[in-house]
Amino acid sequence: MTSRSATVSTNLLDELQNTLAHGTVARRVETLRRVTDLFLNNTIDYSDEQITVFDDVFNCLIEQMEISAKALLARRLAPNAKAPPHIIHTLAFDDQIEVAAPVLSQSERLGDDQLVANARSKSQAHLLAISTRKVLSGAVTDVLVERGNDEVIRSTVNNPGAEFSEQGFTRLVERAEDNDSIATCVGMRPSIPRHHYLKLIAKASASVRARLEAANPHLANDVSAAVSEVARRARSAPAAISQETIIAHGLVKSLFDDGRLDEHQVAAFAEARKFDETNAAIACLANVSVAVAETMMIESPTEGVFILAKVGGLSWSTVKSVINMRSDLSDIEATNLDAARLTYERLRPSTAQQVLRFHRMQQTAVPAAG
Repeated sequence: MTSRSATVSTNLLDELQNTLAHGTVARRVETLRRVTDLFLNNTIDYSDEQITVFDDVFNCLIEQMEISAKALLARRLAPNAKAPPHIIHTLAFDDQIEVAAPVLSQSERLGDDQLVANARSKSQAHLLAISTRKVLSGAVTDVLVERGNDEVIRSTVNNPGAEFSEQGFTRLVERAEDNDSIATCVGMRPSIPRHHYLKLIAKASASVRARLEAANPHLANDVSAAVSEVARRARSAPAAISQETIIAHGLVKSLFDDGRLDEHQVAAFAEARKFDETNAAIACLANVSVAVAETMMIESPTEGVFILAKVGGLSWSTVKSVINMRSDLSDIEATNLDAARLTYERLRPSTAQQVLRFHRMQQTAVPAAG
């Protein structure tokens, strides 16, 4: 510290001792203000040891202090990256949201463990404050998605600095099923994985699909003219087709055109959890469009896979890899593999071809414009 700040600090420590021993609430508030000023005006000069001293002082002063004074302290300390960590923790876990919100939404002193603990135990208002942080890890958003109300979910999904785990996206799609506002903001999320996007679209209402299309007006005419069936809507929406998806489909088509796409390659894609490549490969072997294959793959846990695989001449071991991939990448209920194997082995290729022709017919039938 500079000599001037050291002198001020010495005087203040004398005052602090008297305040803590005999001071009124009003005097404690005034002392808190002066201690805060001293800390913020010289933060860059303080060592970790000195910050620890401030931490002890702040925690002593806020005992039995009114909410407004603690809220003011929270607002002043929250943006400071070197704010004393214990007082930040104390403020963050205060039941009064006026006190907790500033540090929950801004303070860099709060780590993931503290944010997760807070989100698991505190109010929806606390969760909402956390959801607005500049950066949110998948560990934190998992809890926000699990415990949060609709407002918390929308705030979290609309936060560009939020990351979501596979589990988080699965839960979001579940939450969106009967909630158009959540479905819309989840569908707008640029980072949503394709398999989750397809599932979202499959369950979305017509109004949600219309809003997703409207968000991309440069393709609105193409979408409205060519797409009414769910999977085709999904493929026409820019958010559903990323550059990675286009590259994956191009790779599979190149392998197929060169005669290098076989069952071994399909199994390799599935075992590597490459959703786009697996779908495109099965579509090529079954001689259907990727749109038809994707529609069939999301309609039921196994039926669509069985039909496509049987037409494509795939063995059970490859089919099992595809089923396991789909179970891992979404919330599809685990399949009884022994029963599934018997069903697949009993399925005749001629029956599979008949069902597939029906799906092709559905895919190409475009309703007349109303």
